[in-house]
Amino acid sequence: MKRDYLTKLISVAAVMSLVLSTTACSNNTPSEKSSTDNASSNRSDDPIQVSMGRQTLQNVTFPDGDSYEDNAYVRMTEKELNIDITDEFEATGDDYDRQVSLALSAGEIPDMMKINSLDTLKELYENDMIADLTEVYDEYASDYIKSLYDSYDGRALKNVTFDGKMMALPATNGDNGPSMAWIRSDWLDQIGLDIDEDKDGIIKIEDLETVAKAFMKENPAGVENVVGMAFAPWLTSNDPDGTFSMNSIAYAMGAFPKTWMEKDGNVIYGSTTEEMKQALSVVSGWFQEGILDPQVGTRTWDDITALLVNGQCGIAFGVWHMPGWLLSNVYALNDQVTFEPYVVEDANEMINCKHNDATNGYIVVRKDFSNPELAIQIANLFYDSLVNDPSLLEKYPEVEEYVTSGVDGSTRPFNIEINAYTSLLDDYDEMMKGINNELALEDVSNLETRTNIPAIQRYLEGDVDADNWSRYECRFKGVGLIKSITENNKYEWITPIFPQTTSTMETNWANLEKLEEETFIKIVTGDMEVESGFEQFVKDWNAQGGDQIIKEISEQLQ
Repeated sequence: MKRDYLTKLISVAAVMSLVLSTTACSNNTPSEKSSTDNASSNRSDDPIQVSMGRQTLQNVTFPDGDSYEDNAYVRMTEKELNIDITDEFEATGDDYDRQVSLALSAGEIPDMMKINSLDTLKELYENDMIADLTEVYDEYASDYIKSLYDSYDGRALKNVTFDGKMMALPATNGDNGPSMAWIRSDWLDQIGLDIDEDKDGIIKIEDLETVAKAFMKENPAGVENVVGMAFAPWLTSNDPDGTFSMNSIAYAMGAFPKTWMEKDGNVIYGSTTEEMKQALSVVSGWFQEGILDPQVGTRTWDDITALLVNGQCGIAFGVWHMPGWLLSNVYALNDQVTFEPYVVEDANEMINCKHNDATNGYIVVRKDFSNPELAIQIANLFYDSLVNDPSLLEKYPEVEEYVTSGVDGSTRPFNIEINAYTSLLDDYDEMMKGINNELALEDVSNLETRTNIPAIQRYLEGDVDADNWSRYECRFKGVGLIKSITENNKYEWITPIFPQTTSTMETNWANLEKLEEETFIKIVTGDMEVESGFEQFVKDWNAQGGDQIIKEISEQLQ
């Protein structure tokens, strides 16, 4: 089951064209150098053949007859750039990464493909299999596209630069804020419980306990086998907003699990700190009290989703757009359901969070491909022209239908997002102006925001359509909470280390991950005592390769 919000994030075009899903409002019109301006250079009697490796998602709904290889987005691309796209291979999740590995091993990769790790990018570069995109990026990338990458202060392009050469087109990866506790607010109203008197969306760990106990006692849904809180078997997540993880509690205790950091000049691993032990102690206490799922450690992702859908649990931890692709399952059975997002503060009344790496996914071009500039032109088309030029939707009404009906963004030729670092809050500001009729819809700079505004207005006027509800919960409530935390200077940020895979990681990391997850479950469920169990975990982790990995990362930093 997918664990990271980035995978989930991409799967929800109904909320955010995903990935994410939004772009900054720095321009209201496409830049002078756009995909369509350059398309004429590709015009010939016959279209250019382009083979692709496509990372797909499961259960994507297409209009009749459409597929990943042949859909409205692909057809627009082919017509605009005079190309013919064929998928050399398609796969989802880990299967896709295996297909990439097989192609690399065979020494034959598609003309363009997405890869998911910098390690793979480095391997492709060292084997001289991919094209240098430096010159085509400088010449063909629109000013708007360049401004999006520039908003990351050079970090995005630095990740794909080897020996001064740009070897991939990176997906950007802005900060999405902390894990939120999405709580059934209709239940809170039903039982008369108010945990947020000042309505700032910020609560304490003790408030979570209060809600969990109240929901179990009052049982608002009138069902059997109620559960106060539930966590996935892996308990923690490398993503700050990890779905079904205990990150909200860990971060509030000052712990950053599965995170490499520097402290006092030394490299540390966040899962081995004193703060992590304290967080496990809190969750273990919940298990002993009976407010934590008694089947924690064995419940699958789908099992926890079923608890929410069946009314057995009213608290879900996850990212701001969680209602759009997961909590919508609850709403589908009851259109009276409402959730409210909360963040958990630390002892200093601050919200701890960590920055993401600037990139998350990469488009590479085969070294000997005749037209590497096409990769840049495809990026221009989707992340500039389609965003900023309303006439493009008029020209391609089937693409407009894809956008308005929420066909998943992964169906575009490139399953990545290129957004400004500030895009999430920029789009929120425009959205609120549009909702309040302070900005005309045609003057809204972002395509997805132009879709969100009327949907949220309809929901506020009483139209309980599921899509309207999802956009309201995600964009109005979820991002609205992030905006409030930011404006009130309540964030305490850390910047992690993002190391390359070391030699010991390659041989030992899988076992270290298994050790961590199994030990944490045993500590939480009482099979191991907190103090001695955690002490033994740290000792074993270091002895089984952790100490050596820290040395190798330290050498990278030097």
